Amino acid sequence: MLVLRGGTVVDADGARTADVAVEGGSIAAVGDVDADPDRELDVSDRFVAPGLIDTHVHLAFDGRPDVSTYRTESPYAGAYRVAANLRRALDAGVTTVRDLGSWGSMAVDAGRAVADGTIPGPRVVAAGEAVTMTGGHGHWFGREADGADEVRAAAREQLKRGADVVKCIATGGVLTPGTRTGAPELTRAELDAAAAVADAADVPSAAHAHGREGIVAVAEAGIDSVEHGTFMDRAAADLLAERGTRWVPTASALHSIVDAGSDAGIPAEAVAKAETALDAFDEAFDHAREAGVRIAMGTDAGTPFNEFGSIPAELGYLVDHGLSPAAALEAATVEAASLLGLSDVGRVEAGYRADLVVLDGNPLDDPTAWEAPTHVLTDGTVHRT
Repeated sequence: MLVLRGGTVVDADGARTADVAVEGGSIAAVGDVDADPDRELDVSDRFVAPGLIDTHVHLAFDGRPDVSTYRTESPYAGAYRVAANLRRALDAGVTTVRDLGSWGSMAVDAGRAVADGTIPGPRVVAAGEAVTMTGGHGHWFGREADGADEVRAAAREQLKRGADVVKCIATGGVLTPGTRTGAPELTRAELDAAAAVADAADVPSAAHAHGREGIVAVAEAGIDSVEHGTFMDRAAADLLAERGTRWVPTASALHSIVDAGSDAGIPAEAVAKAETALDAFDEAFDHAREAGVRIAMGTDAGTPFNEFGSIPAELGYLVDHGLSPAAALEAATVEAASLLGLSDVGRVEAGYRADLVVLDGNPLDDPTAWEAPTHVLTDGTVHRT
């Protein structure tokens, strides 16, 4: 048994002073723990919180400015990047990630490697390859498919490889040359097919969608989450709230590109697209908050200058865009866990997995407190002290 002694527990239920006992990879007790443990950590004057859950990453990417350079590299090089990215995320206090598009079965295989102890890292929920139209956004690392039957087959192919979620591309995006950021790509019938495959397999579904038309089509198709949602208007936000579709804003992706700019080596077309998208982002947040859209935290980590070690900065962006620190915490813990279909992570509560971080500051007061964990635990194993 390990006991974290004397800290303040902070999660979606608020803050309370309590010891946390960990045994067999799970939280055994939260409160006054009267036991003689094998090991104790004195966390008095510190805060014990759930590990962060990032619902949108790309493990095969490393934050380089020009994503076109990946195409000339060996897939074996990508495997080393994945391992390094997982380690960086773990050190940053991220205990679960959802990969929404990497080459082949790379992210699926990485998840298995973490689960069996081959490499250290957060738990991985993987989509395999994202399903996109021929020549659509992300076509160079996704699974191209046209028509409902092909999309259905492509989604089933990912599940056959071991994917935990079905991901599709509903609109154009920022980083694919020649695509328009919000323009519809997959049709409603194609989105319906992807959603049906996920529902039949009882796994979550996700869709990249920047523009209003694509956002609406995703929600109407019954897909579980809208990724990015940059040009969301009030009617689209109302629909998401009505359908229970979660929004994963990925603020870090746009801010990282715009802050770095084309002088840092990012293609000028991508910077221009990101600037236009960021201009609309505050309004999207206003509409989402007013409509009561449920938000889950995701960063798009791996995109230009959007590093895995900087994932916790997303909570600061969420607060900057109008969420309270408590709402940002919920987005990165209980809302993210629910979206991923995980019922035993995201809280500091007996019976939950011991995925925990220890912080010097109170994240309910200051979202930047997430950025410097003193301890990180996954399944009760202390990875960083």
